[in-house]
Amino acid sequence: MIVCLCNALSDAQLADAIAKGARRPKDVYCACGGAAQCGTCTKTILTMIRETPTASTNPAGLP
Repeated sequence: MIVCLCNALSDAQLADAIAKGARRPKDVYCACGGAAQCGTCTKTILTMIRETPTASTNPAGLP
């Protein structure tokens, strides 16, 4: 599903960037080769970041 219309970024692309370590929307856009434009997708990106466990918050990798 396309989440960012300005950069034509899908949820899969965004999830991949987050899984690879992007922790701010700016980092996610950069990892996907885009840049923030209208900002409509920023809330969705922030939600995706917050819902993705990180090694620092889940060092044992437990569910």
